[in-house]
Amino acid sequence: MSNTRVRGAATYWPPTGLLGRVGEDDRRVLLGLGHGVVYPAGQITIHEADTSDFALLLTGGTVKVTAHAQDGREALLAVRMAGDLVGELAGIDGQPRIGTVTACGRVLARYVLRAELLDCTKKHPAIGLALNASVVAKLRTATGRIVDFTGCDVLGRLARILHHLAVSYGRPGRNEAQLPLSQPEMATLVGAAESSIHKALRALRESGAVTTGYRRITILDLDHLARIAAAASSPGISPKT
Repeated sequence: MSNTRVRGAATYWPPTGLLGRVGEDDRRVLLGLGHGVVYPAGQITIHEADTSDFALLLTGGTVKVTAHAQDGREALLAVRMAGDLVGELAGIDGQPRIGTVTACGRVLARYVLRAELLDCTKKHPAIGLALNASVVAKLRTATGRIVDFTGCDVLGRLARILHHLAVSYGRPGRNEAQLPLSQPEMATLVGAAESSIHKALRALRESGAVTTGYRRITILDLDHLARIAAAASSPGISPKT
């Protein structure tokens, strides 16, 4: 799964992202908003609790969204990739940021001010509907994670999250995908200790579902990963089944 996006070329935009939810004409409108920005790996693009109100339309690369819990620990809330709009809540309601957005590798984006975003949705109703649908989808995903975390072991939670990300951002019809996630990031995304993630990843590797590398996990068999996700929380069922 490539994160490279070339503006003006024939490009695949995942249907879960804002750019994948609109037609070609509206996509051109969105890609013409604001101005282009480039962020290097590790750059914080949006700060938690900040009162800025711009949004970033990702056209290349991957970002992670984090927030600090009351005990000071950092929680990984989401991973967003090319085609997604991030920071849109502040871009809609003007309230303080609820999370920090950090570039995971080089990121290309359109920097769009709140006034321009709102004006765009008024002039182009289809874009407004797509933006609403995108926000609702993110809310459903967040709710689903809460449900998954109830009564599900670490292996099951990890398999379900990896499967969701791969299906959301991978090309249709492919039974494999690559995700730019480190093991510590997977631990915070799943809500588990790194030692537990190491064990879960070892089980997934031994089953043939994934391979791992530096800041990257490659899913070799999505169908098999889905079976593990469904079975891992059931006692007595092995990932190799």
